[in-house]
Amino acid sequence: MTLRIAVTPGEPAGIGPDLLLQLIQNGHPHELVAYTDPEVLTRRAALLGLSVRLRAPAASPAPLAPGELAIAPLLAPTPVLPGRPNRDTAAWVLDTVRAATLDCLAGRCAALVTGPLHKAIINDAGIPFSGHTELLAELTGTSQVVMMLATTGLRVALVTTHLPLAQVPAAITRATLTRVIEVLHAGLEHQFAIPRPRILVCGLNPHAGEGGHLGREEIDVLVPVLEQLRTRGLNLVGPLPADTLFTPGHLADADAVLAMYHDQGLPVLKHMGFGRAANITLGLPMIRTSVDHGTALELVGTGTADAGSLRTAIDYAVDLALRTRR
Repeated sequence: MTLRIAVTPGEPAGIGPDLLLQLIQNGHPHELVAYTDPEVLTRRAALLGLSVRLRAPAASPAPLAPGELAIAPLLAPTPVLPGRPNRDTAAWVLDTVRAATLDCLAGRCAALVTGPLHKAIINDAGIPFSGHTELLAELTGTSQVVMMLATTGLRVALVTTHLPLAQVPAAITRATLTRVIEVLHAGLEHQFAIPRPRILVCGLNPHAGEGGHLGREEIDVLVPVLEQLRTRGLNLVGPLPADTLFTPGHLADADAVLAMYHDQGLPVLKHMGFGRAANITLGLPMIRTSVDHGTALELVGTGTADAGSLRTAIDYAVDLALRTRR
């Protein structure tokens, strides 16, 4: 089955357009539809010395020939200069995500794959923005989503995402932790077809609090939530010290790790699979995956950027979409 996959290249001055153009040079078995300004792609292709032929989405999803790309044209408000983000494009960039999301919700696309955004530029434009995950939750009216990165041999989900470290403890409440684990468990069961997934849960503090001597969050929040969810049949292990959780003995039978904050779990995953990992948002009424890296402005137009993570994100999007259609 050929699927139509919505792709937002992200920050137009970043490597998102480069990666998409590199990826289509050999064609693609699914119809990738870029939500962006056609001029961004044609000018970037010329800079990179790559061929591109833009076409409208077919009446029914059709594979891409080499160098071919379907496009949903959305004109940028100002010319895009490679490697030089412009706050004047910030609202338009978010509009590309909105348009692609609406097409996914309406069933016109089977999944959404997003390229990297430049958060600072969007905030500098006066638009409060913390990330794709939070934006998509707002656009779809979803009260709880879970950010999970996946690579070969490891999946890491987060309780808190793009939050200053000082704000993390207060954000991990019993109610929030319960909802996050429920969404993670359901996503692993239904989207990844894993029966009764085994989830390892990190402690928040060093040594998982060491019996309260290094913090009481494990005693007051984590342990009660895990015990209550175990009575409902969830297969949860922890809270475990994060410094030893990511070792082969613990990970051998784990289906996912739940980290308490962004930099507790993601450095390990990116060490294992940077450039071969994808960000997957669980809990949405649609499938969304993303690359595992940023805009890499210094690589724009050089032809040296690695499209591996974008390829991985598209592969995950296709696999999840096909699985949910069975």
